[in-house]
Amino acid sequence: MQWFLWKSKVIASPGKKSAQLCSMLIPALLLHSAFAMPIPKTKTATDWCTPLALRLPGINVNDCLKSKLIPAGANSLNGFPLLSRDLRADTKYPHAIKILMLGGIHGDEQTASAIVFKWLENIQKNEVTEFHWKIAPVVNPDGLLAAKPRRVNARGIDLNRNFPTPEWEKEAPAYWARVTRKDPRRYPGKAPISEPESRWVYDTIEKYKPDVIISVHAPYGVLDFDGPSMPPNRFGRLIYNRVGVYPGSLGNYSGLHKDIPVVTIELPHATQMPPEAEVQRIWQDMQKWIRQNIAAPVRTARNP
Repeated sequence: MQWFLWKSKVIASPGKKSAQLCSMLIPALLLHSAFAMPIPKTKTATDWCTPLALRLPGINVNDCLKSKLIPAGANSLNGFPLLSRDLRADTKYPHAIKILMLGGIHGDEQTASAIVFKWLENIQKNEVTEFHWKIAPVVNPDGLLAAKPRRVNARGIDLNRNFPTPEWEKEAPAYWARVTRKDPRRYPGKAPISEPESRWVYDTIEKYKPDVIISVHAPYGVLDFDGPSMPPNRFGRLIYNRVGVYPGSLGNYSGLHKDIPVVTIELPHATQMPPEAEVQRIWQDMQKWIRQNIAAPVRTARNP
């Protein structure tokens, strides 16, 4: 991180000396045009949190450290660990439902990661937790930490088009070519779950078996929903409005194929956080919907 920022400072500085330094640095910049910020050899929480905090609006290093994220057992293509936190329900909730919350599948949707850090802080403040949470705020660290944050991962693949929906091999490439006109920001890859990041999400769903998945995105400013159960009408100012069903998307794969409800929260802005009051309203409305539409049926089924 310091390497990239130092070069940027030199390039932005006027004068003959800077020009000479630029001439030496330009080849390196061209070589790393998409990912000019090198991924540090991450060994400690500070190593992880320092570059993340520089990219996430409203989140500082201390906020990240307090989240107590740990490596989830997989690394991005560039070697940054996927970080997660597992928070189990209080023992007074023996049939607590399991929630998988994911942020930052697209690296240029910085608020989608930042707001998950805010909600993780809320959970940690409560003395009693009624749900079992598994939370990964930054699923695509390479996209987030690119020289300019970008949607795709380090291999140029849209992770939210890389999940193994039925007929993926036929439908995903065809959709990409026909509908998106081969938009590089939406390239699904050559095979489903070909990427370590999407593979980690896939494996986590298989092992953790969540009762509901909350996936945070930006910037459409709506709620989307896939799968069984009643969709939410509103979280804060966000109103339910179907975005669409795409080959290889998490909503399609998990919600329609695996029958695990997926709520996709689309924040209004990718780089500007909602007001704090709205962050909390979305959080409260989300929990209310989960209690009424996920928790009650699940608890009844587990404790007839």
